[in-house]
Formats: sequence, structure tokens, C-alpha cells
Amino acid sequence: MRFEFIILEWSAYADGLTRREDWLRWAQGFPELPQPAVQTVPALTEMPAMMRRRVDRLGRLACQVAYWCQPADGAPMVFASRYGDATRSLALLGDLVRGEPLSPAGFGLSVHNAISALYSIAQGHTDNTVVVAGGRASVAAALTEAAALLADGAPEVLVVYYEAPLPAGYAEFEDEPACEYAWAWRVALPEHSGHSGHPAQDGSAPLKLELSVDESGGIANPETADWPAGLAVLRHVLQAAAARDTAAPAALLRHDRAGAQWTWSAHA
Repeated sequence: MRFEFIILEWSAYADGLTRREDWLRWAQGFPELPQPAVQTVPALTEMPAMMRRRVDRLGRLACQVAYWCQPADGAPMVFASRYGDATRSLALLGDLVRGEPLSPAGFGLSVHNAISALYSIAQGHTDNTVVVAGGRASVAAALTEAAALLADGAPEVLVVYYEAPLPAGYAEFEDEPACEYAWAWRVALPEHSGHSGHPAQDGSAPLKLELSVDESGGIANPETADWPAGLAVLRHVLQAAAARDTAAPAALLRHDRAGAQWTWSAHA
């Protein structure tokens, strides 16, 4: 399989990394993961206060990058996360074990599509929204869903990806470095006449991203082989954004699913 996109707009949030220039410097520097936990959670002032009260810290990260990247005319959305709001879900399981009654509101906010639902309600968004989880390959699953929406006629798709470390009692099940972060991309097909050459908010030209999957056969990039795919792919794309006047970075190879190799290529 092979997909091709242009990234019309992007935003991201992690500890100490909120501005575009911070992220671009991070992408060009020595490969280093952001801190595991965000010290300053977004205020999320764009969302009405009554709705904002229901959004937890991971949801605030996801909704903030979505607000920063949201198209003016609305678009289908894909929200994706490997674990989602595991803290809420696992706390409810603890309540069950202790024989305590479950909070209906807590249960409603623990499901995997709760964050996207809160954002959609706040935005009055009535278009298609898909929420996916695909293990280590969740970011690839998100772009696969976006490709399907674009193939079905959507002019563009908002992709929101977000992760947080598992709660302390479950940290032993982590199989990659844990990090709290979120990013959003507005993607479209390169040949879409309404978007070809359309500039981002900072006036730059859109980025082009190619994604293909085939049988494992290459060596994953050693610098970020053990990173969560969401951050490795984001760094790769931002390296291309920072290298507009030089050669594009070499393709990023990821083995995030047994028997498959994901190849990511990006250039300005």
C-alpha cells in the first residue's frame, strides 16, 4: 500500500515545546525525546468553560492542537491514540474491584472517542469523525483512515494524534519510552486543485508526505528506532520542514507491526 498527502497545516504540544520554532529546532537537533510529562497544561481558552471542565489533561493537549489547526470550514476528523485516556479507564476498573459504584459521567468520559466527542460538541462539528487505536502502529492507522476519507471525496482531513504514559501501576507494560504529547495535521491529496500550493498560516508552502507499507526488509532508523512512532514521524516531517533549501531527510523506516515495514518520506 502507498499513500501520498500534503500537510497544509500543523501544530504540536509537549513539555517545553509549544511554538513552531521550538519544534523545528528540536527536530534539527540531537534526537532527544521531550520530558515524559507536560509541566504546563494548555489553558484551552478556545473551549467554553462548562465544556472545558470535563476535559482532562490529555484531552486538553489533544483539543489544543486541534484548535490551532482546525480548518475554517470544517472537515472530517481522525483522532488517534494508542492508549487514549488510560488513567480514567483504569481508575474505573479499580472502582469495580473495590465494589464501588461507577460514575456515569466518569464512564462516559473514559471511552476512546470521548476527547473527540467533547471537541466536536464544543465546535458544533457534525462531519465524519473516526477514532482509532492500532498499537505501536496507531499513527500509521490514523493516516490510513485519513487516506480513506480523502479517497471518499473529503477535500481535507484533520488528524489529531495524542499519547500519555500509562498510570504508575501499569507502567511495567510499556514497551517503548513513555511521553505526553499531541500533534495535529491538516492533510489533503496533492492533486486536489483547491489545495495545491496552498500556504500554511506562517506563509510557507505545504509539506508533502508519502507513506507506504510492505514486508519488513530494511533496518529501522537507529536514532529513533525505540521512540514512539508518533514522535518519530513528527520529527521526520519537521526535519523536512526545516530543510526547505537543502536535501530532504532520508526515508524513515519503522517496524511497528510484526511482518510489516512502514516507510515515511517527507519533503517541502
